[in-house]
Amino acid sequence: MPLARVRVAVATLWAGSLWTVGYLVAPVLFATLADRALAGTIAGSMFRAGALLSAAFALLMLALLAWSGADLEPKRRRLLFALVLAMLGCVLLNYLGIQPLIAGIREAAGPGGLDASPQRKLFGVLHGASMLVYMVQSALAGVLIWKQR
Repeated sequence: MPLARVRVAVATLWAGSLWTVGYLVAPVLFATLADRALAGTIAGSMFRAGALLSAAFALLMLALLAWSGADLEPKRRRLLFALVLAMLGCVLLNYLGIQPLIAGIREAAGPGGLDASPQRKLFGVLHGASMLVYMVQSALAGVLIWKQR
């Protein structure tokens, strides 16, 4: 039973970190700072740190699930493994796939910024895709907490 409580705590901390950065901190940055580029830079740094934290939480959850033994029925263990792997997939897709493309577009935009960039539309599409992946991961986090018991 103590391992089950640790799993719930880890899942809750993971979800809380996602929800706090994505749905509280980032919107507040854009609402507060007049310089949208600065807000984007700070938010990007926070999302990168959050991605590393998410990867660590995923590895910890996978280890806890592997060690859970008889306190977790096989069907539930498979479901929890699948949820954690799906969340890890979201992190990797965003961190290793979409975010480097977004960073490349921002860097290539130069001193004129994204407003003057011919790749502004592609930036918007990639940013939207990244947000969608993040929302899926955030929803999966809620399911992960819910399915612990």
